[in-house]
Amino acid sequence: MATYFSDKTFRFLRALARNNSREWFHEHKAEYEQHLRAPFLQLIADLQPDLLTVSEHYRADPKAVGGSLFRIHRDTRFSNDKTPYKTWSGARFFHARHKTVDAPSFYLHVQPGHCFIGAGLWHPQPESQRRIRQFILDNPGAWKAAVHAPAFKRKFTMDGDSLVRAPRGFPADHELIEDFKRKDFVATMALDDAVVLGPNLRKSVAAQFAGLAPLVDYLCASLDLEF
Repeated sequence: MATYFSDKTFRFLRALARNNSREWFHEHKAEYEQHLRAPFLQLIADLQPDLLTVSEHYRADPKAVGGSLFRIHRDTRFSNDKTPYKTWSGARFFHARHKTVDAPSFYLHVQPGHCFIGAGLWHPQPESQRRIRQFILDNPGAWKAAVHAPAFKRKFTMDGDSLVRAPRGFPADHELIEDFKRKDFVATMALDDAVVLGPNLRKSVAAQFAGLAPLVDYLCASLDLEF
């Protein structure tokens, strides 16, 4: 079993959180490349066959630029926080059609003390929200089988923002009203730091991708996407 990340990975991220400046980052860029970026890209590459067993329509793209790995640089244009770098690293495993339509994805987040794995649709367009809600209303049994099943709920937590009131056109007394109120349709599971730094990381991520598949499959069906 390969080990990807190490104590030096978390040491770098903690130090970056304390010294979030371009000057510090450029002085320590070799550490970023060696202990965070390169091993994450290798993990993404190794996860390709695992993801294909979940769905042939999903991609683990290890390209250095424009692939699954998010850039370390923050977009500060519309933020009051002008620190230039993320103090975490994440990878999105996306649908083959993600560039042309709203599509759910799988996600892995690496941050000391806050590592997690997730899947779903984060901040979907209003039209996609409407379609998903209507699909849940029309197909409640399959939704409950996907995300309200005991085996799913033992591992994963539905996350994200919700409306305060029922969306227009949806019954406020429906048993799935809390799902209709969702603005995000995502599920997450915390990962222990020891798992992220240990030899079973790839195996664990692949297993959780398979566990999250019912949610992603359902969301794809609601948006007329292949899964």
